Amino acid sequence: MVRAVRTVLFFGLMLWLGSLAVSEIQAAAGQAASGVKGVVYPRPGRLTQFGFSYLLAFMIFLSICLGSLFLVIVHHLFDAAWSVPIRRFLEHIACLLPWMGVLFIPIALLAKRIYPWMSIDPLADHSLHVKQVLFNQTAFYVVAVGLFLVWTWLSLGLRKWSLAQDKTGDAICTHMMRRYSAAGIFIFAITLTLAAIYWMKSLQHQWYSTMYGVYYFAESVWVTLATTYLLAMMFKTKGPLRDVVGKRQFYDIGVLLFAFTVFYAYIHFSQYFLIWNAAIPEETFWYVLREKGSWWDIGMIIIFGHFVLPFLGLLRIDTKLSFTRMAPLCIWAWLMHYCDISFNIKPVLNPTGFAPNGLDLACDLVCLAFFAIVLSKLFFRSFNSHPPYPLKDPRLKEAITHHEIPPAPVAVGGVK
Repeated sequence: MVRAVRTVLFFGLMLWLGSLAVSEIQAAAGQAASGVKGVVYPRPGRLTQFGFSYLLAFMIFLSICLGSLFLVIVHHLFDAAWSVPIRRFLEHIACLLPWMGVLFIPIALLAKRIYPWMSIDPLADHSLHVKQVLFNQTAFYVVAVGLFLVWTWLSLGLRKWSLAQDKTGDAICTHMMRRYSAAGIFIFAITLTLAAIYWMKSLQHQWYSTMYGVYYFAESVWVTLATTYLLAMMFKTKGPLRDVVGKRQFYDIGVLLFAFTVFYAYIHFSQYFLIWNAAIPEETFWYVLREKGSWWDIGMIIIFGHFVLPFLGLLRIDTKLSFTRMAPLCIWAWLMHYCDISFNIKPVLNPTGFAPNGLDLACDLVCLAFFAIVLSKLFFRSFNSHPPYPLKDPRLKEAITHHEIPPAPVAVGGVK
């Protein structure tokens, strides 16, 4: 625990120094271009720019943690066999959620700079006044603490009984994980929706959508499946899962990735179509903003890159078993996920376009690198400290031998 805290603090310091470096580079570039001393960071300010980039990276990696938690819950709800070999590293990813609570602190500190509604008088804004029960500073922080406590209880509880199963193999471990999942699926749906509303949707508090929680859910599971495929491929190649992960696991992950490609497109299109068809100003302004400047181009990239390309690429059965095809497709999924989360967050900061300057993009990359390094270190520390897969899961043998050809029946007493 102490080492992990030191790691977070170290990389937090590096991130802070990196953000200062980005600011200084921009200031120097501005001075060189204008020849005027004392050029400051372009609107809306250094800390605001950093806050939006940090929020972007946070929501991307939070989606992978939540997507992993969902896959673990679904595994137990359906008593699945095929996903037993990959369940353990998904549990470790889900157990990064407590650390996401620590990494949420900069957002909590910069909330007034990130969320415009925190600086608005509710009596002067009708749309904020009618939503004041949700959109007030006390509720924002209380809900944030509550979400991370619930996610910590659920993720650590599932992994605790999973690791206990490795030692004893008792049926009570399986039963407890199913009980956690039975309650957890409802808790997961509520908490994910609250997180999407408070931390992304409330950036423009006037807007509302009844599908936004499902939209973020579909996006989260989609990118998590792409990440799962790459991790399973890496662990099989390097050894920890060589004997337990086979064609069935890769094929089923690919099938689910294909299914969520379609599901995500359906949810996103349905949200857009309903808002466009109703033509209510309180709803349409959100998309009107995202059709200006280069945000229109990002929208087209999401349509064709997030849906059409993966849909066509995953149609063939053999593609799901080809590492040379799936690896680039999964990496592409990360890029599309970045575009999609940017499409939700960054227009509030940059209404004229995706990246008005290169340093805006550089700040995003610094924050993404920070999260990737910190969370990867924490993940591999957990992965290397425990068995790489559930050793005594009752469905493990079925998962491994599913594709084996059964032996020919032996004739006994003339009867086969």
